[in-house]
Amino acid sequence: MAKSKQLTDEDIDLLEELGVDSEPEVVGAASPREQRIVGGFEEIRRFVAEHGTGPQHGEHRDIFERLYAVRLDSLRKSSECREILKSIDKVGLLDGVVGAEDQLTDEDLLAALGVRESPGGSITNLVHVRPHEEIKAAEEIAQRNPCKDFDKCKPLFEAVQRDLQSGARVTIKYRDDAEVAKGDFFILDGQKVLVAELGDWFTPEHGRKDRRLRVIYDNGTESEPLVRSLQRALNKDRTSRRIISGTQYHLFSDKEEEGDTQTGYIYVLRSRSDHPFIAEHRSVIHKIGVTGGDIDKRIANAKKDPTYLLADVEVVASFKLANVHRKALEALIHKFFAEVRLDLELKDRFGMEVEPREWFLVALPVIEEVIDRVKDGSICNYRYDRDEARLTQVGGI
Repeated sequence: MAKSKQLTDEDIDLLEELGVDSEPEVVGAASPREQRIVGGFEEIRRFVAEHGTGPQHGEHRDIFERLYAVRLDSLRKSSECREILKSIDKVGLLDGVVGAEDQLTDEDLLAALGVRESPGGSITNLVHVRPHEEIKAAEEIAQRNPCKDFDKCKPLFEAVQRDLQSGARVTIKYRDDAEVAKGDFFILDGQKVLVAELGDWFTPEHGRKDRRLRVIYDNGTESEPLVRSLQRALNKDRTSRRIISGTQYHLFSDKEEEGDTQTGYIYVLRSRSDHPFIAEHRSVIHKIGVTGGDIDKRIANAKKDPTYLLADVEVVASFKLANVHRKALEALIHKFFAEVRLDLELKDRFGMEVEPREWFLVALPVIEEVIDRVKDGSICNYRYDRDEARLTQVGGI
């Protein structure tokens, strides 16, 4: 059973990559359950501070936002949780008040604008000013006019929506400066976007090659941004998505398909260590990791590496990843199994104590079920029940 310890530098780095506050506000001598409730609520508050709105449900939403939305729903339904959190819910999250930036605190708004209070106490230090290119891109995206032939485009948007509901199309995160082609569909600021026409390429006196587009939105408006402007807008919107055919998308796959952006592998290892505890529980002790390279090369020197429990390992499962941020996926799975992280200290070859962080007391079929549920998006509705050693649907906290 895992026991509570102080966060290591590795923990803090992982939490920061997930956007999780590593120092949740805990009032008094709270019980472990109360600390977990408060810590979970602090993650949601951080999301609101960054985005100016509460987390939302929806297939096109980022999986972490959907997890926060499920958690917030559960917190709102629990009288126990509302009582624990009422003193720190400064913006009315539990009452469903937060929905826009103007409902955040002054400090949150200033932070979002890049303004920090100076040492003297006056708010004068603007630490981040948007470059001219970013301002121009935002203006081009914002300048929309009614689409005069929207009656021809509306059926296309309706067909895309049907395809998304049936699974014939899926959404993936837009990648920086990815290609924009005629007929492409995106989701930008919550609206579906169609690239209807492409202008001729030109090269500005000071800048990269660019071209003018005709872009149509599902609300019946259109604009004519440059390719670079649309790319910047998609990059800036953390929830932006590219809509692609379902046959193009292989989060986990046995073979590589044309158009895949391979991002590595997720692997599950079993230790061959003769450590008494490991030997006794070998069948339910697994390391879950990711790599952008070859798995065999990654584990070649396992017996010299504390990360692998200073012993040889065997690969019991692996899955190819494509079109996914592998470190974020690894972090999600590690967080899901955090309560059953292996609590074991070893001495490395120099006699220094080390504590491996990627080993978990969980059976392989459960790990495979979690991966399947990440793939189909249903992981948001489940949690790992340590006592039952299985996944259970989220009905509470």
